[in-house]
Amino acid sequence: MADIVQDPRLSDQDLPAHLQTFNGFSKLILFAILHIALVLGCLALAFLGNAPVVATLLGVGGTVVLLAVFAITN
Repeated sequence: MADIVQDPRLSDQDLPAHLQTFNGFSKLILFAILHIALVLGCLALAFLGNAPVVATLLGVGGTVVLLAVFAITN
């Protein structure tokens, strides 16, 4: 891999592609963390709170909302 800091010819070539990949990966990780938290919360509500119907609706609705939000944002 080239040393981007020391070689000015290479600094402008790959930087936008790397930034786009990094931002996409960051969004994917954030989505995964939020979705895991949603699923765990719904499982706790269903089993410990004795509200499986509410937990199912919250889980499906929350997943749809998460997908919509992450699909809309750049």
